[in-house]
Amino acid sequence: MGYAQYDSSLDQTKKVDFLQADAEISIFPKERRVEGEVNYNFTILIPQDSIFIDAKNMEFSSVLLNGKKVAYTNDSSRIWIKTAFLPKREYHLNLKYSATPKRAMYFINWDSPEENISKQVWTQGQGRDNSNWIPSFDDMTEKLIFNLTFNFNKDYQVISNGELAKKSSLNDSITQWRFKMDHPMSSYLVAFAAGNYSKFTQQSKTSVPIELYFEPKDSLMVEPTYRYTKETFDFFEEEIGVKYPWKNYKQVPVQDFLYSGMENTGFTIFSNYFVIDSTAYTDQNYVFVNAHELAHQWFGDMVTETNGKHHWLHESFATYYAWLAEKEVFGEDYLYWKLYESAEQLKELSDSGKGESLLSSNASSLTYYQKGAWALHILKELVGEEIFKEAVKNYLLNNAYSNVTTEDFIQAVEEASKMDISTWKEDWLNQGAFQGTEALASLKRSEFITKYMELASLRETSISIKKEYLEKALDFPVNEYIGQEVVFQLSGENLQETIPLYKKALETNNVMLRQAVAVSMDSVPSELKSEFIKLLEDESYITNENALLKLWLQFPAETESFLSKTKGLQGFQNKNVRLLWLVINLVSPQIDSENKSALYNELSGYTRDTLPFNLRQNAFGYLYQINSFSEQNLLDLLEGAQHHNFRFRDYCRSLLDKLLKNEEYRSDYVALSTSMGTKDLEFLTNRLKN
Repeated sequence: MGYAQYDSSLDQTKKVDFLQADAEISIFPKERRVEGEVNYNFTILIPQDSIFIDAKNMEFSSVLLNGKKVAYTNDSSRIWIKTAFLPKREYHLNLKYSATPKRAMYFINWDSPEENISKQVWTQGQGRDNSNWIPSFDDMTEKLIFNLTFNFNKDYQVISNGELAKKSSLNDSITQWRFKMDHPMSSYLVAFAAGNYSKFTQQSKTSVPIELYFEPKDSLMVEPTYRYTKETFDFFEEEIGVKYPWKNYKQVPVQDFLYSGMENTGFTIFSNYFVIDSTAYTDQNYVFVNAHELAHQWFGDMVTETNGKHHWLHESFATYYAWLAEKEVFGEDYLYWKLYESAEQLKELSDSGKGESLLSSNASSLTYYQKGAWALHILKELVGEEIFKEAVKNYLLNNAYSNVTTEDFIQAVEEASKMDISTWKEDWLNQGAFQGTEALASLKRSEFITKYMELASLRETSISIKKEYLEKALDFPVNEYIGQEVVFQLSGENLQETIPLYKKALETNNVMLRQAVAVSMDSVPSELKSEFIKLLEDESYITNENALLKLWLQFPAETESFLSKTKGLQGFQNKNVRLLWLVINLVSPQIDSENKSALYNELSGYTRDTLPFNLRQNAFGYLYQINSFSEQNLLDLLEGAQHHNFRFRDYCRSLLDKLLKNEEYRSDYVALSTSMGTKDLEFLTNRLKN
């Protein structure tokens, strides 16, 4: 995950060393407000007349240095403490503050009077600056020990970094949670979450507690959601060769998170889109994100880049080790498939002249994640697996709980291997171009990839020439990736020649091959109708959705039968199957209209601002397709266009602009504006001007 670069001109780490922060923070979610007291211990390295702590839009009621009032200024970005600071002395700074954070801390659904909805507070420091809710350091090279105490509504669970040292009742409504840490970390890794959570606790082979949180309503989804968590943890400790660097590990799913997940120290917050049942596991499991964020506990949290130029030391390592963890679960073919897929993307980027150096501070995620993982894969092949492991272990141990540059890693590799790896550094770190020839040679070490590429080379070959080859590729036991390639090569070909091959692919009972058929076929030939009807019951919500859509389009007279078979299916968190089911009911003239009002109300209700954004987005999309927005939908869309999740916000803004070009909807919005609050009215007025 990338983030804004810190202004290096404000670097004070060579002048002052902050050692520890002890904070007590009260959070008032309905007011979206924070009140806190922070005690900082620090020493001065060079005489100073001022020091600062980042503090965005905060008010300070008390500022004490060593127990006495001290001169300070607050410029809404940071607080400056002004006095004569002398070296070799320890100072104690006490700050009492309040804030109404507009970013970095997010309050979910506290405005709603509804019960039985997710009410949460959670934070995102990386890229959003924790200094919006706690005076801290936007400079990641300032590492210190954080001991955090939170006061929060007693009806909710609180999770933060470190060990829970004490939990006590302050009064009838507030519980206090005290967390302690042993090792220093960067401020962007400080985190907090509160909500209605239960937890399931596991223990690693090395006796590290692993706390897996979930909302009680999702209790049946705990196993598929967190599948392979303990196995991945144990694998990493063995593969990396360094014990997990923190006292415990926690994972918490939250609603409307900004990213897939975030590797806060000892505490991953992730999107509840990954809270899944066993069917969703097929297409949308948490295994990679789970492993990626866990790997960051070593690569990013324990050892942290000095600045964005070295960001690959976080994301590339986390991606590569996540791939290795997936290899343990899904097999070696899976690892090589990930390498092949990413190589194709990287080669396309490179061939278009958009290749990026891994040492760029502004590279894309594709570069930091996949290209960097490729660089590590090639390096391991170059120096050998054992030397690579030794180098990584030494790199981590020699730089534990401190900051690193790329040269620190290069040095560890060269010392362990006794090799000059400057060519590798030039080719894989410095150059923007992707080293396609070297990557291809590596891929060909896999017999599976060699066979796959032979098959892929036939894409432009006539079906009559390659038919026997494709049929043989579907023989038992069929390779999942090769089988899917066969299916995709059948698309658009003469059905008389391809139907036997489609049937053979479906008869493998491989869920991904069957999905490939459902996704790739534009229409359903009558010869495959019965097979497509069976796809409605497959263990894949993507398959179910595609089969239902295509059967309805091809055989509208039997719509009622198809709907009956899928009536109970919901799908992913965005209810992909259910929403399609509702829309088919609404737009099919042959369906009895008696319940259409209730069905529309259900579809329309999924845009409510208390629901997860991916469900809302899916509902907005269908309402746009059937051109049927209620007044409440229009208001929900306006709210979505101001949402904190930037992906959802951008989607809503784009859709809102389309609706405002429609005179009817434009008039509806103008009429609704008479009863809007100031914030909504100002936003709408600006969009209307555009």
